[in-house]
Amino acid sequence: MGKIAFVFPGQGAQSVGMGQDVYESDPDSRKVFDEADEALGYNQKELIFQGPEAELKKTFHTQPALLTTSIAYYEALRKSGLTPDFVAGHSLGEYSALVVAGVLTFADAVRTVRLRGEYMESAVPGGEGAMAAVLGAERGALEALCARLSLEVGVVEPANVNCPGQIVVSGSREGVQAVIEQGKEAGAKRVIPLEVSGPFHSSLMQPAAVKLADTLQNVQMASARIPVVANVTARPVTEPDDIRRLLVEQVCAPVLWEDSVKWLIGQGVDTFIEIGSGTVLAGLVKKIDRSVRVLSANSKEAVDQVLAGL
Repeated sequence: MGKIAFVFPGQGAQSVGMGQDVYESDPDSRKVFDEADEALGYNQKELIFQGPEAELKKTFHTQPALLTTSIAYYEALRKSGLTPDFVAGHSLGEYSALVVAGVLTFADAVRTVRLRGEYMESAVPGGEGAMAAVLGAERGALEALCARLSLEVGVVEPANVNCPGQIVVSGSREGVQAVIEQGKEAGAKRVIPLEVSGPFHSSLMQPAAVKLADTLQNVQMASARIPVVANVTARPVTEPDDIRRLLVEQVCAPVLWEDSVKWLIGQGVDTFIEIGSGTVLAGLVKKIDRSVRVLSANSKEAVDQVLAGL
């Protein structure tokens, strides 16, 4: 039997109604939603289950909502005794991974990501930053293009290295626009502007990183019981001091998702279980390596199917 990795989605995976089925059918999952409301001091459940979608899409709402949903599905899965060999999450999803690894309590994590969302939202004035998905470009060539455009036009940097042929860039509106216009030079087939509220995972997020560093100083962390593969390094991390430092760096650094998945496969992981809303990571893992098994625990029914399949 090969190894198992649990992976957790980040921003963009949210949808109104996510997690409601496990909330209604599983007492442990219900507790997660109730605990989140208590920790946050507002009725998050209602926002997640009923919307409106425009409110749920605000970064400071999206982040705690996705974390809560992931941990609720994880609770439904955990009862079977299934334990992963590694955990990882995409950007915000790294906080879900840290809860599962025993580094953060759920209440601390949900409060922290709410603040992280606020810091990220306010780091750059609206309309000054942008992000775009670059499809088909060669990674080295795109890095070189971004470096040149950052000097000539305005900051633009690789933000998410998701899978072969899919890299998201982030930065100033002018810099990202220049990549849209000149992406073909790096071999891009298409460049698609993303609907986001800020230039996430770029150096423009420095004000958010500074505030997050202060916040994390006051958050208790334990050593990880399960190795957490960090976005910034694509390598496992277990000690609180390293985890804190990497979470701060993560705000401005690219998410090395492709590298993380390849490293996990190199360690003998042949089963990836995406826990939380949507199937974004399941799709990316498949594009990185068709031969691995990828399962999604994104509904009560899917959780049951995962358990039956294993």
